[in-house]
Amino acid sequence: MDDSDEIDPTVGDDSGTGTDSEAVPPEAAALLQQFIEREHGYLSWLNTRVDSIERGRVVMSIPYDEKLTNTTSPPTIHGGVAATLIDTVGGVAQRSTFDDPTQGGVATVNLNVNYLRRASGDLTATAEVVRAGGSIGVSEITVESPTPDGGTEAVATGQAAYRLFR
Repeated sequence: MDDSDEIDPTVGDDSGTGTDSEAVPPEAAALLQQFIEREHGYLSWLNTRVDSIERGRVVMSIPYDEKLTNTTSPPTIHGGVAATLIDTVGGVAQRSTFDDPTQGGVATVNLNVNYLRRASGDLTATAEVVRAGGSIGVSEITVESPTPDGGTEAVATGQAAYRLFR
């Protein structure tokens, strides 16, 4: 992994998420990034990128690719791609609260996705940990996509509950 591919694991705040204000260890952030981007079959196939990891907050993206679209005119990203991104970024956000984010695991208990509008470009999801308890955690996620006028808008929101294996 060269320096241009490394994420910046910055310090999150203590906003009631059950986390402290310590940064995610850089080596743990790099291992999670490598696993998602290069080793996980499905997420790698989607070209999923880890943009940032902070304790309790993670940003990930999936670039537009025609293979991910519905057969509409104009083509739009299939909703399952957004749902995958919501589930994944929410779970990684939960991992970011672990003492060692590379150990243990998370399993989705409940996933709720609300589709707001069609997406026809890159998807960027931001997950915030609402609560990271001893065995259950909850994340809230917003997925955004570019607009024709050069801005961005939310295309989906989600909330997920995870079983935490610390």
